[in-house]
Amino acid sequence: MLISVNAYNSLEAVIKEYGHRVQSLAFIYLKNRPDAEDVAQEVFLAYYRKAPHFLSSQSEKSWLMKVTVNKCKSLMRAKYRDEVPLTDDLCYLPPEESELMQAVLDLEEKYRLPIHLHYYEGYSLEEIAVLLRTRPGTVGCWLSRGREKLKQVLKEEYFET
Repeated sequence: MLISVNAYNSLEAVIKEYGHRVQSLAFIYLKNRPDAEDVAQEVFLAYYRKAPHFLSSQSEKSWLMKVTVNKCKSLMRAKYRDEVPLTDDLCYLPPEESELMQAVLDLEEKYRLPIHLHYYEGYSLEEIAVLLRTRPGTVGCWLSRGREKLKQVLKEEYFET
């Protein structure tokens, strides 16, 4: 398949702008770096194939995040996922951040995804609700419960006697 120079430049710019976000969302969802990298590659391949046009960068970002979540769900349906130890995958983070990230990754998916989208990606409850195909009130509940679970885990970890 030959790629025109304009299409290549456009794809390169999108990957440069959103590559890390797509990959980190996939990692939060899948808890596995190689699968997250594969999903990110599939997302940008879909972007190239569909060549969507967006009215704003926010629309483009939302489209990429939706496609990422959908591709992660497809991968999860396609093969049963065992829990994978994450120590090697998080070694790029400073120790205090890797401990927090590990705590987030240990949460159930329904808490993990909204926390990542809200605190790491900056999405509002309404935007997360659209991405996850649910109501904003449900997202708010998941965020609240996820924060509470994180607080409990981190409190136990740091204040064990």
